[in-house]
Amino acid sequence: MEVLCTMETHGYSEVVILVDTLLDSIKWDDKGLAVAIAQNVDTGAILMQGFVNRDALATTITSRKATFFSRSRATLWTKGETSNNFINIYDIFVDCDRDSIIYLGKPDGPTCHTGSETCYFTSIGDLLKEQDVEKTNLALTTLYSLESTISKRELELTGKHGKPSWTKRLLLDENLLCSKIREEADELCQTLEEKEDSSCTASEMADVIYHAMVLLRLKDVKIENVLEVLRRRFSQSGIEEKQSRASTES
Repeated sequence: MEVLCTMETHGYSEVVILVDTLLDSIKWDDKGLAVAIAQNVDTGAILMQGFVNRDALATTITSRKATFFSRSRATLWTKGETSNNFINIYDIFVDCDRDSIIYLGKPDGPTCHTGSETCYFTSIGDLLKEQDVEKTNLALTTLYSLESTISKRELELTGKHGKPSWTKRLLLDENLLCSKIREEADELCQTLEEKEDSSCTASEMADVIYHAMVLLRLKDVKIENVLEVLRRRFSQSGIEEKQSRASTES
């Protein structure tokens, strides 16, 4: 966010003016509040929702820690001030009407007071089916649903339950897995070389991602870790990044 960057390059008085101008542009409700949603910068997961007033948003901008306003206690509170599970802010967004805010950040640990990664683990579908709510049943996007399914298949290897699956075969055979990753990567390149249509490219890329994520599971690496590496490279050219790796390895 421009204000966060400006804090590092401008004087204190200039920053105060910029922040005040920003705060004036927010459409606060009749109680001086706006909704603020915390989102994981790497996974996209919605971590929690709270309310902010001018002081809470200003504190978040300057401290880079997600700060909210407690309506019940009528005071500011920073997420993590008791648990140390802070949400470290990388950017802040406002919606088109300027009455709703997103804190885009990286959590230091579980966000929910229950110990869950996020506060959103209750599926309306499960409630309608009168199923028990599990704190591990998070609202997952496609990549993370795939990661979760692969993890479940790995757990099934230790027992006799569950049906045979391709994922299980790959988890049990590293040579097969590596050969499939190379095969799928080659087929992805062929869609470019042979000028195949975009649907073929999407399909082959899906195969590459799936097989690569099985390898990540075997290496105990989360897709979130991969996305974090990519995010850190945004401000660095590919050539510079390769050179830094070479110097480190030598």
